[in-house]
Amino acid sequence: FGSPDNSRVGSADDLYQTLVRIDNKQFGAFKDLYGTWQLPCRHGTVALVFDHIQSDPFASPTRAHVEIRAQDAAFPDWTRSNKVRRVAFCDYLSRAFASVASDMGADQRTQSSHWGGAKGGEISIDTPGQHVIERTSVVLQQDGSIHARFNVGLPARGRTVLGEWALNILSKHLPTIAERSLFAAALNLKAVESHLNSVEDQETLREMVGRAGLSAFVANGAILPRASGASDAPMDKTKAIAFKSPASLEQTFELPHTGQVTGMAIKSGVTVIVGGGFHGKSTVLAALENGIYNHVPGDGREFVVCSKRTVKIRAEDGRAVNSVNISPFINNLPYGRDTYNFSTPDASGSTSQAANIIEAIEVGVDTMLIDEDTCATNFMIRDARMMALVSSEKEPITPFINKVRALYDEKGISSILVIGGCGDYFEVADTVVMMDGYVPSDVTARALEIARSHRATESAIAHDAAFGQLSIRSPEPRGLEPQGESRKVVARRLDTISFGEVELDLGGIEQLVEVSQVRAIAEIMQWLTQQRLLDGKRSLAQILDVVEDEIAKSGLDGVATFRACGNLALPRRFELAGAINRLRTATFAISPQAE
Repeated sequence: FGSPDNSRVGSADDLYQTLVRIDNKQFGAFKDLYGTWQLPCRHGTVALVFDHIQSDPFASPTRAHVEIRAQDAAFPDWTRSNKVRRVAFCDYLSRAFASVASDMGADQRTQSSHWGGAKGGEISIDTPGQHVIERTSVVLQQDGSIHARFNVGLPARGRTVLGEWALNILSKHLPTIAERSLFAAALNLKAVESHLNSVEDQETLREMVGRAGLSAFVANGAILPRASGASDAPMDKTKAIAFKSPASLEQTFELPHTGQVTGMAIKSGVTVIVGGGFHGKSTVLAALENGIYNHVPGDGREFVVCSKRTVKIRAEDGRAVNSVNISPFINNLPYGRDTYNFSTPDASGSTSQAANIIEAIEVGVDTMLIDEDTCATNFMIRDARMMALVSSEKEPITPFINKVRALYDEKGISSILVIGGCGDYFEVADTVVMMDGYVPSDVTARALEIARSHRATESAIAHDAAFGQLSIRSPEPRGLEPQGESRKVVARRLDTISFGEVELDLGGIEQLVEVSQVRAIAEIMQWLTQQRLLDGKRSLAQILDVVEDEIAKSGLDGVATFRACGNLALPRRFELAGAINRLRTATFAISPQAE
């Protein structure tokens, strides 16, 4: 509401006088709050800045931020000595701000049951979950100052300003929250350091695992099960079985703060995880899915890590597929349908899974996670009996089992598969791990022995020596322009973006963990159009490189459409590509990839 003019600087007394003056006026009078207000607190000065003032008490809350000078905040240099520690530090401050606001009851909104009643009053910040991700809720500036961005519901009765209540929120509650959460003098610095050290160790471990030629690592003592299907918090340690690696797969790493960490090393190549139902196979895979992120201390998965280029693959019936070369897996469709440039608004299980794999390869995947339970059966395997009945020339699908070795041998892409019902994958595995009562054992030798014994009586699996032809896809500009009367792009939920009149379904992108990442994806998709990066010539991979470069240079603010937006969290290139690929209006120019 109105244009932010933050050149005006006022004192706490000026803020008081302004709120007294606009008390009982129409809600629009709140626009007089634009500016910077210097508010005293116990440890220094809190500068309050309004970035966008809501136009109506029923509209989205006002966006504002507080600024704390580095000399007032007085945090040690170790809080910002490298990028990983800066991200972890801002994460800690976001949690501290949210915790103090909650303890004070300041995050509770008053909502009258009738139109003319009092409403508003809440102060809320984008609160992190179990993952430590770069976000915009707290931003550390180059000069060391701290900016904490939050929403505040400016209070009103009907559409009338409640100035006295607003004064209490802005001049009492807000400075108290800031002084208890954003100053070194108010925080337990040992707890801050422990948080930063843990995150730095996790990042270091992930790098060491990659350099050791591993796809993933699961530390001994890790708590993999979650509290419930609705909670990402760890299961009670008294009920959970801590992870313990088989001795033959154990490897030890020396971390800067934790010291030695020992656990199960999953080598690059093809790893198959087997076991009976409910014995922990999918629990391990779910932990690996999240191994791309760092976690808060006490999560249980702190030292469960995998490459940041790991992607979960699944079948996704009904998704839109736009100009994808799925010919490595699917050919000779009825009526001569083209699979080198395949499009459909309603993909089957097999075509969607093929598209998901090819799209991941296009943007740089190095490890795929695959759970048999969420795959298309006919895409994963064709047994000897079915091949005898339905000959190869009548079957357009080349199963994944025929390509998984070429995927690694030719492309360097590893696969970690949870398999419960198809022992044929023993033929192609480098490592086989069996889960029994949540306890893993190395059964590679036994699995290979079983595979050899069956070769004498059954047809051998036809391993394709070459993976197949790939193509380059370049997004065209019109496809990412919102269509219809409403051209708004809004993140609704973790699995949905409203893109103009189109609902963009992200339900199949399983490694998104926060709706703030979805908001960032929505912002980036708009930024791409504004910057005219979609020209039908740049490949999707090249466009993602530009996005990553911009974020590395300017942070998420560099790709945001709003000033000082505080509710964004960093998505990976894979989730951003997944959103673009699933947009039903998207179109691509396609050309063969050079060998």
